[in-house]
Amino acid sequence: MADLGKSAGDREPILEVRNLVKHFPLTQGILFKKQIGAVKAVDDISFSLYRGETLGIVGESGCGKSTVAKLLMNLETPTSGEIFYKGEDISKLSGRALKAVRRNIQMVFQDPYTSLNPRMTVGDIIGEPFEIHPDVAPKGDRRRKVQELLEVVGLNPEYINRYAHQFSGGQRQRIGIARGLALNPEIIVCDEPVSALDVSVQAQVINLMDKLQKEFELSYLFIAHDLSIVRHISDRVGVMYLGKMAEIGSDTEIYDHPTHPYTQALLSAVPQADPEGRESRERIILTGDVPSPANPPSGCRFRTRCWKAQDRCAEEVPLLAVPERFRDSGGGAAHDSACHFAEEKDVVGAS
Repeated sequence: MADLGKSAGDREPILEVRNLVKHFPLTQGILFKKQIGAVKAVDDISFSLYRGETLGIVGESGCGKSTVAKLLMNLETPTSGEIFYKGEDISKLSGRALKAVRRNIQMVFQDPYTSLNPRMTVGDIIGEPFEIHPDVAPKGDRRRKVQELLEVVGLNPEYINRYAHQFSGGQRQRIGIARGLALNPEIIVCDEPVSALDVSVQAQVINLMDKLQKEFELSYLFIAHDLSIVRHISDRVGVMYLGKMAEIGSDTEIYDHPTHPYTQALLSAVPQADPEGRESRERIILTGDVPSPANPPSGCRFRTRCWKAQDRCAEEVPLLAVPERFRDSGGGAAHDSACHFAEEKDVVGAS
């Protein structure tokens, strides 16, 4: 976790997302395709990432987290909205301009088993970015650079000629991180980088990422399911539900002072080691299924599973802003929350 010093409002964001939307069309017909709807994977979300910080994004499967990662990398084209990197809208870039930006925004993928080419050696995998951006490392210097990167991520430089299948899951993810570091990026988008690893290896990879962030002044967008891991590594946390941002704030604000009912339900489900804490905690059990993103509920998308839902929730989309009742309090509850009836609840969450 970075030592940020200044508050978010006093700093310029290195990456800023404004009103980002991604709808995947639903079509019918074979020869003459007709659009009959759209899957609203990401629907009007905004957030900022500051230099040297980690922004964690959490939420259920299917809430749009990985789609956000792909949009930031321009692997998917936004339906609408803007993505600013150092003040420049990169969502509409292509060709050389996009290539130049991608050098500074790299990605670590979720599955260390499928994200590495089994036909390539480790040296070729980590060195591939140098083929695309030859100005970073001259051809005669690439082997040394790759060996340096292996050493940085805690692997033996002599492994340069081995293949991916000769490594464990944790070692493969270290190779993925080394590939992400090759071009000296400023931002790394981490799409559930430890979800496929066992707990002890997760801790090793998280500690490595924390060390590299301090060493290279990296900014992370860290996507994960595990709330305890997100709290450990993140400076700020955003909670997504069905393509929308439900709540966003500092790690302390989200974990110790949650105001959105969905965030409170997530935190109440986090396993706790302390037996006494387990006895005293209130478990919030949500009823009903997650609605389809092709046909989300009107108004607040969480209202069909929320115990606070009223008529207003179906008629009016709640804004992601500091709830009026907390604006003058200056406490931990004074952070952005998209709920008409936001209130602080004492939930025993991940520590």
